[in-house]
Amino acid sequence: MLIGEIEKNKKEKICISVDEFKGFRFCDVRVYFINPSGEWKPTKKGITFNADNIDEIINILKEASKELHIRGTTKS
Repeated sequence: MLIGEIEKNKKEKICISVDEFKGFRFCDVRVYFINPSGEWKPTKKGITFNADNIDEIINILKEASKELHIRGTTKS
């Protein structure tokens, strides 16, 4: 089930979904691209993790966000 998507650039987007495989639920964060026929297709660029890790990943991403805002997001 697609949870959300973020435009990466004109030809790519990041999709976040929650799915199940062999009885295990997981979260998938993956880059998709537009193929020549105009369809969005997944790439190998991404990460999949189980429910046990999601809260820790969110906390780490929040810390990364704070650090980016403290130091700025532009090159020095």
